[in-house]
Amino acid sequence: MASTSLSKPVAPGEPPPPATGGIRRGSHTWLTPLLDGFLSEHLRQAPPSELLRYRVLIGVTVFSLLFTSLYLVSEPFRPAHVPMVIVSLCYLSVLALARKATSLAIPGLILCAAVAVALVFSIFMNNSPIGGVHATSMLVPAFAVYMVGPRPGLLFTAFLCVAVELLYPLYRLRSGHDLGPLSVHQFLTAHVSAAIALMGGWLVSSLHSTARDAAQEALERTLKTLRESEGKLLSVIESTEDLVCSLDTHKRVLTANAAMRRAFRSHHGQEILPGQEFLAAMPPELQARWSPRLDATLTGQRMRLEDEYRIGGKPRVMDISLNPILGAEGKVTGLTLSARDITERKEAEARLSEMHRTLVDISRQAGMAEVATGVLHNVGNTLNSVNISASLLRDQLRTSRVAGLLKAAQLLREHSPDFGTFFSTDPRGQRLPDYFIALSEELEKEREALRKEVNALSESVDHIKSIVSMQQRHARAAGVVERLPVPELIEEALRLHAGSIESEGILIEREYAEVPPILVDRHKLLQILINLLSNARHALKESSRTDKRLRIRIRLETGEERLVISVSDNGVGIAPEYLSRLFSQGFTTKKSGHGFGLHISALAATEMNGRLSCTSAGKGQGATFTLALPLEGSAP
Repeated sequence: MASTSLSKPVAPGEPPPPATGGIRRGSHTWLTPLLDGFLSEHLRQAPPSELLRYRVLIGVTVFSLLFTSLYLVSEPFRPAHVPMVIVSLCYLSVLALARKATSLAIPGLILCAAVAVALVFSIFMNNSPIGGVHATSMLVPAFAVYMVGPRPGLLFTAFLCVAVELLYPLYRLRSGHDLGPLSVHQFLTAHVSAAIALMGGWLVSSLHSTARDAAQEALERTLKTLRESEGKLLSVIESTEDLVCSLDTHKRVLTANAAMRRAFRSHHGQEILPGQEFLAAMPPELQARWSPRLDATLTGQRMRLEDEYRIGGKPRVMDISLNPILGAEGKVTGLTLSARDITERKEAEARLSEMHRTLVDISRQAGMAEVATGVLHNVGNTLNSVNISASLLRDQLRTSRVAGLLKAAQLLREHSPDFGTFFSTDPRGQRLPDYFIALSEELEKEREALRKEVNALSESVDHIKSIVSMQQRHARAAGVVERLPVPELIEEALRLHAGSIESEGILIEREYAEVPPILVDRHKLLQILINLLSNARHALKESSRTDKRLRIRIRLETGEERLVISVSDNGVGIAPEYLSRLFSQGFTTKKSGHGFGLHISALAATEMNGRLSCTSAGKGQGATFTLALPLEGSAP
């Protein structure tokens, strides 16, 4: 997967990045290439910690070789110098092996052996009573453990203990050499203590080496996890269609995904490259627009904005997000910029907003804002069904077997002059009858599936037409008093909520008594019914009950010549302290409510010489709204 490099460019005046292997550039710049010159190409590619150890090995070898050579040159050659010559040859072999080796295990063993032998030889040659207890001996265990590990290091330490702390004291005692100011007891005690110190040095070095190796393994695991996470993150960033890039504190590009590179190339006519100034390719007006935004983000501010650009000659709206990158102690080390093309969404929102404004205007003219909301909701639900049916039809037509029929027809046209021979001898012609039989069965299945989807589509369209027709009929009747059958008007109100009621699993219970038509304003009564059903639906939607029920009753109040409509639900209920304020203007218990619906309904009931009331046993006990209307429009 292609991606822009993550390497950070070096600005003028900034310190250069670390050298290979983690060795800091500076006063040792000349030394690192010199040491690396003795290593094979394979060893130079080692991890930083290993490369450092290889360089130490080369450095110690070169130093020891020079020191030994100086010793041999400074004195006349004697037979006793032969061991030092052998040691020098060992040093040279270490350098020769390092040039071709893939591992420094063998050169490391040779070097440690040479250093140990050289130390023992120098102690014996020096003939000092305290040579075996010199602090230089402590370097061998530490160096051996560092170079070849604890176990081989133990062998070299044991060799040194035997040679220097056992054989050397015995040699001096048996040969009668002068012990200087030391007694025999002090002399032996010093060498025993030195042997213990050597083993202690090996132990401490081994513990340090083990802890260092464990820390290195943990670091490598962490780095591996980070690399995997970085790879996954880069994969996500590269695969997204959003434009993503990151900048340093100097507004230079650190990384950019494929979408950002394409957009930059299309809009500015050049590639976006790591290290270049992000604003450099932009015209002055864009630089003036973007520079303050980047400056604000680099101070730690987060920004979210929408901006318009012309891309490909067309205006595009971009949703842009700017976020600072925080380093240690919360210091801003750069920023990330992401942008998403939301042109289609904004256009859809504009169309929806226009449709909503148009519908609200129509409903306001007719005095039916609540009805319009119900119409829009139900038309939207039905349009979802239309969209699903249309998608299914499109998919079925795309995968239709008609394409196979066309291929078969083409085959027949090609062999029309020799049908007899084609059907009798050609294997393709022999298979055609069976193919046509199978194809006819498949086409029949397709036809039946298409017929069902077309029927469903037709039913959805009819439902939309009925809802719109109902709204138009109601709008024409606004302000007109007429004699109406109340059950039919209730069913019209239910149809406006049918989609949402069904989707929320609400059971409708109807108890309609035999009642005569009443003289009423159709517009006002339907508005009240829609509001009551909407409130009941919301109360049931917010309830956690599984048996959600909405009961509608119609009855006559004998003696008062009144028709009573009650809408009951077993939803969330109403707190007693809210009942007295329920019909006040602006009062609502809904998070998204405005407090107009019940207030308008109560006013409409009063204008029709009726009365709207509510009862509830409390929270979680449901509620009942009751509308009482005169049968002949007389005063209550």
